[in-house]
Amino acid sequence: MTELPTADNPGGVEEAKRVATRSVTPRHAASLILWREGPDGPEVLMGLRHASHRFMPNVLVFPGGRVDRADHRAPALGELPDFTRACLERQAPPSLARALGIAAARELHEETGLVLGRMEGQRLLPDLAALDYLCRAVTPPNRFRRFNARFLVARAEAAHGALRGSGELEELRFFGFEEAFRHKIASITSKVLAEFRAWLALDAAGRQARELVCFRGMDQRTPER
Repeated sequence: MTELPTADNPGGVEEAKRVATRSVTPRHAASLILWREGPDGPEVLMGLRHASHRFMPNVLVFPGGRVDRADHRAPALGELPDFTRACLERQAPPSLARALGIAAARELHEETGLVLGRMEGQRLLPDLAALDYLCRAVTPPNRFRRFNARFLVARAEAAHGALRGSGELEELRFFGFEEAFRHKIASITSKVLAEFRAWLALDAAGRQARELVCFRGMDQRTPER
């Protein structure tokens, strides 16, 4: 279920008025940036949300969605790298930090058919060891649907299987940065892509030394606490 932060309010004026009278607690969510080196530079796996969706129709997004209760108990083929786990645990208890990794791999499989890990019958065993941490984003408080989303990264070589859509994402394929920016894209997705582009330019030491950030209100880039 790809329902991650957006600056748009698809509920319209009446929905916004109802939201103004109550506080919506953000749901924990995870999105996976699966990337590879293409002929013209890095490419990321993205897809267009189906036109029939009420939430962000025809918008180019990463695979991802909210954390399910079962993600807290799911087994894994490999556990989170120490640094990835430490980044997630800045704003999440250990059980949730691990569940976010599970959710990212599960959503990748459900929405694209790709397996980050191994299948045992119909059960996915995610390889959390393939995950790096990029950033976090929290939907503004005046939205009728809010998410506290973590964006994780994995190389395409870590996943296997046939790329096939679930029906939720269309035109599912790898996009170069400039091609992605030419599509209809949410402001937060644009900012995360820019953050990822900067991350790619760093070596391993630089990635661990960089300042972690959270996008609040979709426009405010703040240091992660």
